[in-house]
Amino acid sequence: MSSSAFAPFCSKRIVFIATFEYLFILIFPGYVASKPFTGTYGINYGRIADNIPSPNEVVRLLKAAKIKNVRIYDYDHSVLDAFKGSGLDLVIGLPNGMVKDLSNNPDHALTWVKDNVQSYLPSTHIVGIAVGNEVLGGGDLDLQTSLFPAIKNIYNATQKLNLDSIVQITTAHSQAVFGTSYPPSSCVFKQDVSQNMKKLLELFSQMGSPFCLNAYPFLAYMGSPDQIDINYALFNPTQGIYDEKTNLHYDNMLDAQIDAAYAALEDAGFGKMEVVVTETGWASHGDANEEAATLDNARTYNYNLRKRLAKRKGTPRRPKSMLKAYIFALFNENSKPGPTSERNFGLYKPDGSITYDIGFPPLKSSSSSSSLLSIKEIGAQSWHWSYISVLSSCVSMLFLFLRL
Repeated sequence: MSSSAFAPFCSKRIVFIATFEYLFILIFPGYVASKPFTGTYGINYGRIADNIPSPNEVVRLLKAAKIKNVRIYDYDHSVLDAFKGSGLDLVIGLPNGMVKDLSNNPDHALTWVKDNVQSYLPSTHIVGIAVGNEVLGGGDLDLQTSLFPAIKNIYNATQKLNLDSIVQITTAHSQAVFGTSYPPSSCVFKQDVSQNMKKLLELFSQMGSPFCLNAYPFLAYMGSPDQIDINYALFNPTQGIYDEKTNLHYDNMLDAQIDAAYAALEDAGFGKMEVVVTETGWASHGDANEEAATLDNARTYNYNLRKRLAKRKGTPRRPKSMLKAYIFALFNENSKPGPTSERNFGLYKPDGSITYDIGFPPLKSSSSSSSLLSIKEIGAQSWHWSYISVLSSCVSMLFLFLRL
């Protein structure tokens, strides 16, 4: 074939392939780069309980409440199956107990990603993997050392499977990784975690992942009730605090906790990294020595937090970086160990009724919702067959075209 004859052929071929790729994106939107967090509000769906609604009922509840961003602490297949076709964005968890194994075995990491992520995409919209939870700053030094290679192996697995632009890799930290955090501008990472933290931050910077923070004004207030104004912790009107170094005023503790994290990141050389709150909440009931764990305080905190997030604004230190937070938690979890407060962070009771009113609906009975099964819902159950049919047609057209 002459070069002059070959030119128009190449031109047509490029146009056709571009069209084919566009059709593929339309057909399989789960396999293109997606945002790991939509809007500002998310929820932690913990399941350390024996009396909470089924995963299918939870999906109905979340859709009725219009909560799109969801985190779980494992990769239970009954949950992944229930989320198929739901349109909800899901971050799954690799539990702490698996971190050491996957840190030593890249093949295990690859298999884990294949079985628990790739095999569920795109119908279950998995947008993130949280590797471990509050590992750094904890008491297990071997686990802390294992965290970086585990995250690296998981990330390498997503790269091999071409999922690295779809699924974001993170790990959540508690306040235990920081030294002094008052005022916010004075915050730095503790010396005993700084070496492991620096390696993680370098990797997260490479991956484009945020710094994930579990921030609890509830716990801070409980630790120093004589030094902290509870209204400051609850987002109620108060004098707040003033940071002389930055000349910034804080009218609530959560903003101050987040900006303390930003200060630590800047000190470590990662000032451009975003902070996302992966847990925050307030217990509605507690032991006798947990006087702040009341129904009224929990309602006040979560109602005011919801209003705060709805403003879609940043913190005093990062006013242009819209605050995003996952609330802890969806349900009261009756099997959690520890003080009574640990079992009473839920926005919902186990029967699906609301713990207190902050504007979310209760879970409707399955009998009332089952009668609403529509053609759209039936179509969602079999979406993949029509997609496969269209894709097959595209492939056939491409094959015929390339034979011309």
